[in-house]
Amino acid sequence: MDLFEYQARDIFAKHDVPVLDGEVIDTPEAARAAAERLGGRVVVKAQVKTGGRGKAGGVKLAADPEDAVAKAEAILGMDIKGHTVHRVMLAQTADIVDEYYVSFLLDRTNRTFLAMASVEGGMEIEEVAATKPEALAKIPVDAIEGVTAEKAREIVAAANFPAEVADQVADVLVRLWDVFIKEDALLVEVNPLVKTGDGRIIALDGKVSLDANAEFRQPEHAALEDKAAANPLEAAAKERGLNYVKLEGGNVGIIGNGAGLVMSTLDVVAYAGEKHGGVKPANFLDIGGGASAEVMANGLEIILGDPEVKSVFVNVFGGITACDAVANGIVQALALLKSKGEDVNKPLVVRLDGNNAELGRQILTDADHPLVEQVNTMDGAADRAAELAAK
Repeated sequence: MDLFEYQARDIFAKHDVPVLDGEVIDTPEAARAAAERLGGRVVVKAQVKTGGRGKAGGVKLAADPEDAVAKAEAILGMDIKGHTVHRVMLAQTADIVDEYYVSFLLDRTNRTFLAMASVEGGMEIEEVAATKPEALAKIPVDAIEGVTAEKAREIVAAANFPAEVADQVADVLVRLWDVFIKEDALLVEVNPLVKTGDGRIIALDGKVSLDANAEFRQPEHAALEDKAAANPLEAAAKERGLNYVKLEGGNVGIIGNGAGLVMSTLDVVAYAGEKHGGVKPANFLDIGGGASAEVMANGLEIILGDPEVKSVFVNVFGGITACDAVANGIVQALALLKSKGEDVNKPLVVRLDGNNAELGRQILTDADHPLVEQVNTMDGAADRAAELAAK
């Protein structure tokens, strides 16, 4: 889960990372009082989960409370890279002398954590990495050892921070590591980390991505979720405990058991769809090992609730949960949805293989549901589902 800047600022403050005071508002009128509380002269910053806000005009300096109202009015409602600005943060101004960059992230490629730091902050780090890779220090961090004071000094030295700020930056790095570990983050980034005219080091802008898999350890993170921007189908699926991701522009609903199988199914459907007018998969949905009637009904209800879906491909390889249980789940799920008054009118292509596949197929044959069509191969089923969606 990616956080807004103001949420990152609040988490930084919680862990004693030096930040400036700020307030979040969603109407221009509220800017006047907020600016007065913050000292009059403020920076008005669009709160969207994307970079390049400054270049897009989403960060403006306001000279006084009245100017803050005008700047907030100009930014609220703005579109920045497809993100509409619904909130702005008013923050205290800083006398910036130098801008730096620091971050911690999960390095999946090397199966470790990684610290990155540069004395050339303030611009998009991708640009620094592309144009001056030598200016970006990358230091692996051991998951057990973490970032001690000694490790922090190593990072500072590798990035060539000036001697007069080295100790302060090292202290901030230790505190940011505390954020990274205690909040179960995948990314903690400060850009820019600034040196002010009076010599202080302050985290002026932050980006934090939290690990959704750690939600059971972090119940307070639920309050940070931007529910207004969440896809309603994904939100409904999450409430039912389904592993569902909506894909843009797809027409074939996908249900499978096992993440690997579902990923393969997406590829097969996309390939088959090329000869049927460019039909694409509409979602990722892994029902896992339990294909009970309730689980199957929940999955079908979510997928059938997507107006873009024209057909559904149920692709199951029976293992611990045998194919006969899956077949019974499909039959019962269709009956359950009908009893709830759901309008089930989209064709289902079912492919069963593995444990008790023959029995599962027989169950579906005996049920003789008008919307259910069986195909025994994965490629054949994908082709048929794409064909039906194209029709």
